[in-house]
Formats: sequence, structure tokens, C-alpha cells
Amino acid sequence: MAEFLELEAQDGVRMSWNVVPGTKQEASKCVVPVSAIYTPIKSFPNMPVLPYVPLRCRNCRSVLNPFSIVDFAAKIWICPFCFHRSHFPPQYASISDENLPAELFPQYTTIEYQSPGEAASVPPVFMFVLDTCIIEEEIGFLKSALSQAIGLLPDNSLVGLITFGTLVHVHELGFGQIPKTYVFKGSKEVTKDQLLEQMSFFVKNPKPPAGVIAGARDGLSSESIARFLLPASECEFALNSVLEELQKDPWSVPADQRAARCTGAALSVAAALLGACVPGSGARIMAFVGGPSTEGPGAIVSKNLSEPIRSHKDLDKDSAPYYHKAVKFYEGLAKQLVHQGHVLDLFACALDQVGVAELKVAVERTGGLGVLAESFGHSVFKDSLRRVFQSSDYDLGLSSNGIFEINCSKDIKVQGILGPCASLEKQGPLCSDTIIGQGNTTAWKMCGLDKATSLCLVFEIVKKDIPDAAVQSPSNQFYFQFLTYYQHSSGEMRLRVTTLSRRWVAGPGSIQDLISGFDQEAAAAVMARLVSFKMEIEAEFDPIRWLDKALIHICSKFGDYQKESPSSFSLSPRFSIYPQFIFHLRRSQFIQVFNNSPDETAYFRMILNRENVANSVVMIQPSLISYSFHSGPEPALLDVAAIAADRILLLDSYFTVVIFHGSTIAQWRKAGYHNQPEHQAFAQLLQAPHDDAEAIIKERFPVPRLVICDQHGSQARFLLARLNPSATYNSDSHHPGGDIIFTDDVSFEVFLDHLQRLAVQ
Repeated sequence: MAEFLELEAQDGVRMSWNVVPGTKQEASKCVVPVSAIYTPIKSFPNMPVLPYVPLRCRNCRSVLNPFSIVDFAAKIWICPFCFHRSHFPPQYASISDENLPAELFPQYTTIEYQSPGEAASVPPVFMFVLDTCIIEEEIGFLKSALSQAIGLLPDNSLVGLITFGTLVHVHELGFGQIPKTYVFKGSKEVTKDQLLEQMSFFVKNPKPPAGVIAGARDGLSSESIARFLLPASECEFALNSVLEELQKDPWSVPADQRAARCTGAALSVAAALLGACVPGSGARIMAFVGGPSTEGPGAIVSKNLSEPIRSHKDLDKDSAPYYHKAVKFYEGLAKQLVHQGHVLDLFACALDQVGVAELKVAVERTGGLGVLAESFGHSVFKDSLRRVFQSSDYDLGLSSNGIFEINCSKDIKVQGILGPCASLEKQGPLCSDTIIGQGNTTAWKMCGLDKATSLCLVFEIVKKDIPDAAVQSPSNQFYFQFLTYYQHSSGEMRLRVTTLSRRWVAGPGSIQDLISGFDQEAAAAVMARLVSFKMEIEAEFDPIRWLDKALIHICSKFGDYQKESPSSFSLSPRFSIYPQFIFHLRRSQFIQVFNNSPDETAYFRMILNRENVANSVVMIQPSLISYSFHSGPEPALLDVAAIAADRILLLDSYFTVVIFHGSTIAQWRKAGYHNQPEHQAFAQLLQAPHDDAEAIIKERFPVPRLVICDQHGSQARFLLARLNPSATYNSDSHHPGGDIIFTDDVSFEVFLDHLQRLAVQ
């Protein structure tokens, strides 16, 4: 694995196959698609930022890179993608073997260009959209979290405020004398023109007769924009006084009904307002929602409490009357936001569902952040919100207005991207006919992106067959180039260029080469995204069967065995953990929707779709660390056998971090031994997992939930649900002090046994 981690540290890329199958037929036999998980603006401390414009190939627009062939005498370079020859411009006149520009250095396969004088004209914009149909206590929590966040905003950033319940209230923060709001009906959509008309944007200067109205350049005066969007330094007082006065939605709610909450209408007002005032700038709509939408566009359930909110069963049987209509509404909103270049962030805090499953499309296409918690008072929400604005070592590095483009050798086509982006529908010869995720394009819009945002690119090899002479030639290289043009958090426009080369192999002797380049962690992360995507778009899709078939095929192709002899089966170390990943993926919350609401499932998949390989692997197969008096902290197998009475276990499953005390440890702790000076060692043992959990929580977004529990306690389920059930209620092997799991699920040993039997057939 080490060399794959080195490649990631250099370019932010992990590929499932680092030696690529060379033909279409070979690639289809490899089961796991040729794919890359790429983090476009991962921070590299020693990456050069060049203060000039990149040199591009005149034919295919790819950027000069270390794989270009350069003729120093004639001052010509040859593009590795289309083999077009281009002359160097005069400013490159002094280049030679000894005097290379940075972009030709072999170690700078990832480099960034900073266009001089191209800073953004509009500062960052934050539009807070708050739900007021929540109980007083929750409103109190939300107020305190927001007033903290407002204190952390950059001084030059513009801020707007919309509150909604039965009606949508747009607050005119620029009107200092008294609080002033514009009210819109929650039951119908508002167009941009109606909005401008009703909010008296054209009182002083008349509306232009023709053309699109877009910000201060086109038709709006900057004074009229400043009524609703003010610099944070100026409006902190006005904003805090509005928040202090904020009260629960005044409309009375009958006992047998849900509150009338118009989430969809509020978001469409926010989008229309930002589209009119600051189109094309890095603006974020931050929606704080505390319950299901029941009114107007995007409603997910009726007001009658007798009607439950849709479950997975309802969605499968197509008996969720509001679902498709709401998804269609949010798809329209997503399209509008992508066109404007704006981001939708969702902070959903409620014990019930709020409609994340419907909203997911708008959050994901715009590259927004999602946080799901039980209450606005919960640390998951409070700490995550603080992390968005905090400037520390762990800041998110929020950037905006990204455009992601891809270029590759002519024998490769792009099927699409699974991740937070939206297709710009720029078709070309590189587009495959098969579409996965956001496809049929070679350019994508990333309205919002941060240092951790990771895209999964899925490729198709289109080469039919290869003449024998070419099979062993050393120049068998496929080239890929990823271009990310984005607005850096400092406000300047940057272009990040990553160019990769991977060797391809084909023919009878290529199996060992393919094995040597297989990255099992990346492959598991790709398969998790792929299976989640298929579960969402294919009716009657059976994920377990699909994963099992894929695993059996890959084991029978790459395993060592004699036909019909399961005991002879073995896998190379490159593949040995892959079956384990698939076993845990089958049991994970991405596939087992039982016991999760559609909102939770949508949320888990949304996070999986934006995280890098290391984090995705923790979601699929949590890490377990054991602490005891006998040894220091050490990794433990994710198995029920890891539980012992005198051990503390720390489970990191990405969304939750669990500290689990064995029964003896729990008794000692309850007896207060750790407070006695002679039991210093015990106090240290108790503290160690807390320190490690703190370190995990500090650098993760969204902030995970911390669960502290004891063996046989009710909260122990958070750990037990993720362990391999090697000892269950009907097995004999029970060791004292350990635990058993009440389940009929197969254990990993049985799973492996079946896999070997099927793979050798």
C-alpha cells in the first residue's frame, strides 16, 4: 500500500488499477472499473504556485506538463495526449536541459497557476435560512450557535438572513432604524422577477427594459443590494438584534397536525435573491432545518400526523406520494444554483426526518456541506458549524466557483463522475456512451469545494485489440490530465493541473502486472460509491447479489487455485483484504437500509461521495483499537472476540466514535479507583482512548458523534452492530469475559468459505 500512499501524497489521486488493463475486453474481465478518486484542491505544502498563465496545446488545450516531449534546440514541445507539435512563446526563449520551467520538473506532476490580477470582485456571501417552526429550546440553541458563527465570519463577507415557518420572511438588515422584513407566501414558488418587484428594487432607478438582471453590473444599484446583503463587520449588531428577537413561528398548530413549514419556498426565495444580487460569486445558502417540509413546493409529507413520513419500504413500493414531486423541485433548484454558481449547505437537526433524501440532489450538485444531528444543541451540529468558519490548522479551506476538466489518451473515455459536482454537458470524443453519475461531458461545475472534496472518476478503455508487436513495448502509457479552475479562499483565481501517466498491459502474461498495481482500498471505495449509485437509480437492483458476483469473478480471475479444490485457494497480498472490505460493505449502512430512515441513508451516501479513500475505508470497515494494562494501544480485529472484560475498545466508524469499557473496567470506574493516587495507571488507561478520540474528532468534518458506553449497556449496540459475528447465540465457542452477538448474519469465516468454494468452480 505504501507506494499508493506516496502517489496520493504527490498528486491527490488513488486509482483502483495502477497498471491499467489495455483493452476493452481485459478491462471488463477485471470487474472493478478503471477509476480514480481525486482530491482536486488537496493542500500540498511544497507545491509551487506559478504567477503566470499556463501554456496550452493549440489542438487539445491540455497544459504543458512533465510528460511532454521537448526539443530544446528548435523550441518545440509535443503534447502527450494528441501528439500535436507546438512552438514555445518568446518568454520561454531561455529554456534548456539545465534551465527548465517548473511545470517541466518531473516531480511537479501537480502544479498550480495563479492568474495575475484576476481577483474576484465580490467577497464571499453567506445567506442564512432559518427554520422557526421549532420548539423554544431549539430556537435558543440555534441562536447561540449562530451568534458564535457570525463572530467568526470574515469581516468583508456579505451576510443575509431569511427566516421561514408558514411564511417566508426576508430581513432587510440594511434598514437600521427598526427591524424590517418582506414576507412571501409559503405555499407557492416565487420567480426572480416577482421577487425584485415585491422587494422594491426598482423604486429609485427604473427597471431596465431588456436583458437579464444580474447584480450591480446589470440593472441593480449597489445600494439596493446592500439593503439585504451587508458586510459582516457592519451588520453584526443588526443581525444579532434580529436573532435575539427571533421567536417560534406564531401560527397555531392543531394537536393532530404538523407545523406548516415551507422549506422549499424559503430556499427558492434565497436562490432567487442571490441570483439577482450576486450571480457568479462564491455565495452559500446555509439552511438550518428542524423538521419536515409540509407546505408549498418541495413538501415531503402532509400536515396530518396520522400520515407517517415516507420510509424505505414506501419508496420501494412507490407509495410515497410527495417524493418524486419534491425531488423534481429540488432538481430544478439545483440547476438554478449551479447556473448561478451558488452552494446549498444543509444543517438538518431533528429527531424526525426533515427531507434530506429529497434535498440531497441540490446539496450534492452544488458541492454543499451536509450535517445531520438530533438537535441544534448537539455537539455534532455546534462543533461542525464552528469548523465551517474557523481558521485554524484544521480549517476546511472552502473554495468556490470551480470548473473541473479532464483530458486523457485517445484509447480512454470518461463514463462520468460520482461525487459533488454537476455536468456542464460539454460533449466531445472523450465521452463514453455508458453514463455513470454526472456523465456525457468532459467538464463539470463544482460550485463549492474544499481541501477534502474528492471525486470518483470512472473510465472506459475503448481499445479493441492489440497487434502482438506492441504488447511488450515500453511506451505503453496512458496519460490523464485533470484541470481544476477555482476561486481560492483568499479570493484569487487559481488553476490546479495534475498530470498522470499509467502503464497499460494486455495479453496472456499481464495478470501479474495487473495484480502488482491493484489498490484494494481504492477499489473498495469505488465499489461503495458505485453500488450506492446503482441502488438509487436502478429499480429492483439487488446490491448484495451484485457485490457477491463481482467478488467471485475477481477472485476466480486473480486467485491462485486448482480447479474444484477450495482448500488450494489463495490470494496475493495485493488482493487479500479486498474480500474483507466487501464483507463489511455488505453489512454497512450504505447497503443495509433496515433500521435507517431514507434521510439517514441519503446523508451517509452524501458523505461517502465526497470523501477520500482513507475516510471511505473507515466508513466501510471501521477501525478498532484496544487498550489494556498488558500492552499499549494496539489495533484489534473488528470481531466480537476483541471484547474482553479488562479491555477498553475505541471504535471509529467515521460517523460515530465509540469508547467501549469492558465489564471489569466499568466496575472499577464506577467504584472510583481512578481518583485514588495509588491507581494512577488505571486513570491513565481510562484517559488514553479519550485523548485519541479527541484527536480523531478534531480533524473530521462533519464532527462525529462520541458514544461512551459499557459492556452489556444499551449503548453498546453502536459497537456490536459493526463487529464480525464470529460468536453468536447459537455457537459453542464462548470465552469468559467476552460477548456474543444475537444475530443470524453469517460470520466472515463462513463468508470466506463460500467464496472459496464458488471461486474455484
